[in-house]
Amino acid sequence: MSEHTAALAPPGRFGPALRRTLWQALPTVVGILVLNFVLLQMVPGDVVDVMAGESGGATLESMAALREQFGLVGSVGERLVAHLHHLLTLNLGVSPRYNVPVTELILGRLPNTLFLVISGLLLAITLGVLVGAAMATWAGRLPDRLLSLANLLLYSTPGFWIGLMLILLFSVKLGWLPANGFATIGVELHGWAWLADRLHYAVLPVATLSTFFIAVYGRLTRAAMLEVRQQDFVRTARSKGLSPARVVFRHVLRNALMPITTVAGLHFAALFGGAAVTETVFGWPGLGRLTLEAVMTRDFNLLLGILLLSSLLVVLVNVLVDLLQLWLDPRIEAR
Repeated sequence: MSEHTAALAPPGRFGPALRRTLWQALPTVVGILVLNFVLLQMVPGDVVDVMAGESGGATLESMAALREQFGLVGSVGERLVAHLHHLLTLNLGVSPRYNVPVTELILGRLPNTLFLVISGLLLAITLGVLVGAAMATWAGRLPDRLLSLANLLLYSTPGFWIGLMLILLFSVKLGWLPANGFATIGVELHGWAWLADRLHYAVLPVATLSTFFIAVYGRLTRAAMLEVRQQDFVRTARSKGLSPARVVFRHVLRNALMPITTVAGLHFAALFGGAAVTETVFGWPGLGRLTLEAVMTRDFNLLLGILLLSSLLVVLVNVLVDLLQLWLDPRIEAR
C-alpha cells in the first residue's frame, strides 16, 4: 500500500458498499436465528423443570399448564414459526423466570455491557498499537525483546486469573479500586461526579477484558509495520529527509492500520462473548451475567433475545468496519 492510498474515499462510494454488506448480512442473521432456536430446543429440560426443582416438586398437571402458558408445547417447527412471527412484530416475548418483557431486561443491561466492551476494545487497540509501534521501531533490540515477553505473558494468561490478581492487588492489598459492582450504592450522583464514580468501578473489569487483546494488537501492529517499512514509498520518505518519527507515524503506522481494522470487528464479537466471565468475576450487571443466568434457568425466551441482539450488534460492527476500510483505502472496490 502506498502513501496516497490513505486518502479519503469519496462519499459516493459508501452507498454500493453499504448495500452489498447489508444484503450479505440478511441471510446471515436469518440463519443465526434459526440455528440458535433449533440448538436450544435440543438442550434437555426447560424453565418449567427448573422452577419445579426449585419449588421442591410440582404435579404433572401444573407443569403442563405452565408449559402451555409459556408457549413450550407443540413441535419444534411450530414453535419456530411462532417465534419468527413474534420477531416480525418486534415482540421478543416475556421471560418466564423474571415475568418481565425480554426487551425490557435486555435494554436494562445492554448499556453496561456496551460500555465495558467498547472501553476494553478501545484500550486494547490504543495500547496494542503503541506497543506494536515501539516493538517495530526497536525490532531485534532489547526493548523489542522485553515487550515481546510481556506480550507473550498477556497472551497466555487466562483473563479470569488476571482479574482475580488485579482484585487481590488493587482492592484487597492497596484498597485503591472497588472489587465488584458498577456504581456506589445509596449515593445519588450527577454530572462529572457520576461519571467519575462509574469510571472508578470500570477500571479493573476494562483492564481485565482488554489484556489478551493488547497482546494480539501489539503483535499484529509489529508485523504490519515491519512489512510496510520495506515498501518503496517509505524509503522515498526517508530519502526526502523526513524525521524518523514522521516516517513512523505518518507513513508506516498509518498504512499498517488496515489489518487492525479488519480484526477489530472480529474481536468485538469475542469481547462481547468474553464479557460474561469478566462480568461474573467483578459482579458487573451486564448482558454476560444475564446470559449465564438464562442458561442456568433454561430461560430460552431471554436467551434467544440476547443471542439475536448480539448477532445484530456484531453484524452492525462488521458493516462499520467494511466502511472504515473503504474510507482508509479507496482502492477497495464497492461492487
